[in-house]
Amino acid sequence: MNHARPGIAAAALCAVIFAAAFAAAEEPGFSRSITPGLMDHFARLFGQGARGRLEGWREFVRSGAGRIEQASGGPGAGQLGPVNGYFNGLPSIEDRAQWGVEDYWATPAEFLSSGGGDCEDYAIAKYFTLKELGVPVSRLRLVYARTWRSGAAHMVLAYYSTPAADPLIMDNLVKGMQRAGDRPDLIPVYMFNDDDMQFVRQGAGETRYDPMSIRKWRGVMEKLARELTY
Repeated sequence: MNHARPGIAAAALCAVIFAAAFAAAEEPGFSRSITPGLMDHFARLFGQGARGRLEGWREFVRSGAGRIEQASGGPGAGQLGPVNGYFNGLPSIEDRAQWGVEDYWATPAEFLSSGGGDCEDYAIAKYFTLKELGVPVSRLRLVYARTWRSGAAHMVLAYYSTPAADPLIMDNLVKGMQRAGDRPDLIPVYMFNDDDMQFVRQGAGETRYDPMSIRKWRGVMEKLARELTY
């Protein structure tokens, strides 16, 4: 995993290109965007089991588990537990063993098709699934963090019931969900969603950056655009 690089000159241009591509397509990263052609593609790469995993994801979203509820935690809070549990049921596989590289951010379809993934793959899949279920993006933040003891990179998904709330953390290494205040082992470095990216550090202020300045995130968006062509 690597840090964001705000101020990349190409970020604005990339944002325009991706916005134009997505405007003509349907919901990149969503289960309902999985086409027979994309299933064939992933079945060739990862075996026929990929079809069942992709169909299972689509059925999960279509099922009653995906209906937005007005829970005490705010709009969509009733979906957090089912989505968190669904993806945490997939095996954890290190990027080096699975992809042959040190750090790889998979799309939700890649993650499911390949049968597992690393921390950022869980977080990204949960993010897109909750978006598809109607949870407002403003309540969701992908959080790149360091672990307190080892300093290792880790990614989780945070849900804010209100902008000032102590968010719920969805972590593939933890069975349930906990408040951020109960996770002193995580030291956030930056967090982002579709709208912006913000560093998390003392004195960082409220400066926000284009999320496309995160190279790995930009790569995910490029892959999502390609998936829509199958």
